[in-house]
Amino acid sequence: MAKNDGLKFTKMSGNGNDFILMDNYDGSVKLSAKQIEALCSPKFSIGADGLIMLEKAAKGYDFYMKFYNNDGKEAEMCGNGGRCIARFAYINGRAKAKMSFLAKDGAHEAEIKKNGDVKLKMIDPFDYRNQVKIRLSGSEVKGSFINTGVPHFVIEVKDLANVRVKHIGKEIRFHTSFAPKGANVNFIEKKGDDVFDIRTYERGVEDETFACGTGATAAGIVLYLNGKAKSPVSFNTRGGLLKVYFKDENKNITDVHLEGNARVVASGVVGEDAFKF
Repeated sequence: MAKNDGLKFTKMSGNGNDFILMDNYDGSVKLSAKQIEALCSPKFSIGADGLIMLEKAAKGYDFYMKFYNNDGKEAEMCGNGGRCIARFAYINGRAKAKMSFLAKDGAHEAEIKKNGDVKLKMIDPFDYRNQVKIRLSGSEVKGSFINTGVPHFVIEVKDLANVRVKHIGKEIRFHTSFAPKGANVNFIEKKGDDVFDIRTYERGVEDETFACGTGATAAGIVLYLNGKAKSPVSFNTRGGLLKVYFKDENKNITDVHLEGNARVVASGVVGEDAFKF
């Protein structure tokens, strides 16, 4: 276990998706998967959907974003987490209002807006598959698969408020169709022109979260490719509004951006007991 005397952290929320952020630019913070899981445990520790380290990146980039789900496992990317670390870097003098950084899924750009919202450039999506049928216990669902940094399955529904997101999402997330990595699962309902409600089951968290940035991005692009929306697409998450922007260049989706809030909730120092289960 790493010595944690004076280990500083900041708690942030991106549309209700909450994260523990740490400045590890000098590489001195060493946390095991169990320690990260303990820190992310609600009621017993700080509690969060994930933990993000700001680390030194290759020349030409302001920093590297290392993201862990709350099970302690490193993941490719998190859209809301990317917006939070961008504002975290800006507040702490690691980057200017317009910045570029690296994550496991590749390069990103971000801009801090005057109202504190963050507009984040995502990677271009890939592996789009439409009309995917998934056989569940006693039923069948149909949706679209796309990777926006992490894999997502998008399902259009009616009466979203009464969808059993955790129950259905968990079964789809672990379905053999998406093995071995699995997929996040997004349920969407149309509310107006280019406006939708969205609820997401996230792998790693293994539960519904208040928002998912890569999920909203996936849903927006899928809706466009299916002829049901155009950029920008707005999503009402349980944690607030997310907007997804993109361009279509000869049937290739590019210049993808995600915009929403990124709020500082608290800052402090991690105590020894925060690492205990």
